[in-house]
Amino acid sequence: MCETKNFYLWLLQIVGLLGLLALCLWLALRPKSPNYTIIKFSVPAINDSNASDHGIIQYELEIENPNQDSGICYDDIFLIFYHGLDAVGNNTIPSFYQGRDRNRQVLDHLNVDTRLWTALRNAILNATAELRVDLSAKVKYKTLGIKSKHHGIQREGKIPIGKDGKISNKKKKVKLRHASKKWKRRATRFL
Repeated sequence: MCETKNFYLWLLQIVGLLGLLALCLWLALRPKSPNYTIIKFSVPAINDSNASDHGIIQYELEIENPNQDSGICYDDIFLIFYHGLDAVGNNTIPSFYQGRDRNRQVLDHLNVDTRLWTALRNAILNATAELRVDLSAKVKYKTLGIKSKHHGIQREGKIPIGKDGKISNKKKKVKLRHASKKWKRRATRFL
């Protein structure tokens, strides 16, 4: 009777250690979401008196993979810029793979909708313009050669624009944060 008690106690200890090991591995290998930051933003020729009825927004988006043991496979990334409730323009970044602990910078531009260009230009010249960026993406994490299921990501950020057509906050960068529930519903229609 005593020997069987020792055997069951030993078996319980092994199962407990294996469970603790599995928990530690899960915590260590669980991937983190990528970080998105707009590091440069400009609206060129904003002070030009011969400005046409359409404009261009140039931006540089930095995508950071904080995982030291997981790569990230991105599907298309959708960016939508809003002025108030109106969509000023949108852009798509094609799918790509980002290695572990790497940064990628995407320099791109978009054409502003001609209906909204005059209002946006006047707001920028009055230093009252603020654009909201909505980012939607789907990613798969690649850890130890195994790809995970798709994970949806929605981020948003507000870009205050100065009279010179550039970011007007102190840091000159805008980090995109988790989207509010209202904008998550709007952004999911593009995924």
